[in-house]
Amino acid sequence: MNRMTATPFSSTCRKQGLWLTALLAVLLGGFFGWQHFAPVTVADGWSFRVYLDGIPHVSALAKDREGALYISKELGNGRGILFSRAADASLTQIVVGLSKPDGLVAFREGIVISQEEGDLPVLWLHGGQMDTLFQGRSVEGLATDGQSLYAVEDRKGDGRLLRFDPLTRVLTVLRSGLSEAEGVAICPDGQLFYAEKGKRWVKRWQANGADVLVLEQLNAPGFLMCNDEGLWITEDATHRARLLLLDRTGSLQTILSGLHSGQTVLSLAPGHLLLAEQGRGRVLEVERLPIPSR
Repeated sequence: MNRMTATPFSSTCRKQGLWLTALLAVLLGGFFGWQHFAPVTVADGWSFRVYLDGIPHVSALAKDREGALYISKELGNGRGILFSRAADASLTQIVVGLSKPDGLVAFREGIVISQEEGDLPVLWLHGGQMDTLFQGRSVEGLATDGQSLYAVEDRKGDGRLLRFDPLTRVLTVLRSGLSEAEGVAICPDGQLFYAEKGKRWVKRWQANGADVLVLEQLNAPGFLMCNDEGLWITEDATHRARLLLLDRTGSLQTILSGLHSGQTVLSLAPGHLLLAEQGRGRVLEVERLPIPSR
């Protein structure tokens, strides 16, 4: 009877397969580790520094009429907090018991606060008291033109773009069927923009319903802010997120890259702003460098 002699071929292949799997794991681990620890890079003509550090879950920023800075800590289940920053950089708890306070905007003599976690009210903190403005469904981004409030709902496929008139108390649905809408901004000239993270795009709202696609193929577009320099966009991605500026000429500039979950942008002055970087638990100060004199 013939006997077949086993060869080491299958054993060798198995060892090579294990070695290749281990090598791939090391390479992937190194790649993702590099993404995690890679520093933020800044565009030519700009600078940044750490303005505040050690604020886990930092999300929204706003300044009231008196110049006080407000910062939200985006925690759910009633654990969210609104802080105010003192002149010595210390933080004081102003409001507790919030559920994912992910949007802030200065409005009249106070601050409006959104809550992203479910069917919860949009609140107005003013004069030491808290009032409910309207009931929302996972409201995230907020904006104002000084008269009305604008809000977007972060929901999968049934989110809305809203306008609230505080005088008449009328809540108007400007757009529905949105996918993970996180950002809304109104410009000094009245143009209204919104971002859908689920669609990776930014659109300009139009009253006739034919909204204009402004930017697409973004990396999780989140917060929007519009000022005289243009439209600012942060990407709410955990790695390789950017701070972008769509300037008045229509040119898209990358101001910062390598961010971890960029959140609110707060304009302090032309070419000077604050940015909440949630993934690193800090607030960055970003400034345009002066043009050297010849």
